[in-house]
Amino acid sequence: MSAIYILISISFLVAIGFLVAFIWSIKNGQYEDDYSPSVRMLKDGTKSKHRPKF
Repeated sequence: MSAIYILISISFLVAIGFLVAFIWSIKNGQYEDDYSPSVRMLKDGTKSKHRPKF
C-alpha cells in the first residue's frame, strides 16, 4: 500500500513539472505564431522573377 502512495506522489510531481513547463513555454511565446508554419512549406526557397501572387 505504501508503494501506491509513493507512485501517486511521483506522478503528481511529474504532472506539476509538465504544467510548469507548459506555462513557461506559453509565457515565452512558443505558441504565438500559429499561421506561418503551415504556410512555410508552400513558399519556395529560391528567388524567381515570376512569383505567383496569392
